[in-house]
Amino acid sequence: MLRAVIASLGLLAVLPAAWAEVPGPAPISPYETPAEARWPPYSGDLPKCDDSGVLSTISGRFGEAENTYWGGNNSIAGIDGVREIGFRANGLSYIPRRYCVGRAAVADPRDPSRRPEEHTVVYAVTAAAGIIGFTWGVEWCVVGFDRNFAYAPDCHTLRPILERWLGAQPAIVKARY
Repeated sequence: MLRAVIASLGLLAVLPAAWAEVPGPAPISPYETPAEARWPPYSGDLPKCDDSGVLSTISGRFGEAENTYWGGNNSIAGIDGVREIGFRANGLSYIPRRYCVGRAAVADPRDPSRRPEEHTVVYAVTAAAGIIGFTWGVEWCVVGFDRNFAYAPDCHTLRPILERWLGAQPAIVKARY
């Protein structure tokens, strides 16, 4: 019986070495695997930048934050000039995001005679970032109203990684927004 145990232990020592030599497919890098193919998968189906649900979420949360935390009555009257600046711009394996920029007309309802001021709004629509991960979510920043510097400087950190590192944004776009 002792010989059987020793033989089985010897066999166990040889098996991993034999398994290591078995040819097979090369392991896939985690940076090459799309987020949709992982477990649990992410959905790459995100709303467009000019989707009414996205824009109303930004407007509503901006007004709520201004009223609740900063004591102001500023609100977003409308967002126009919306365009996409990146879709999955950080890589295929990262959580799918759609990066957008637009112009927000910020108004103070206490002073109706004053014309709304235009400010750049930068936002990212992210998969599985909504309430408890069931739907898409929005991270947003209005330039000039980032009072706690969460996305400082000038909402720059909410843009795609390559644009931040390489400065890939053309000078004409910087002047317009």
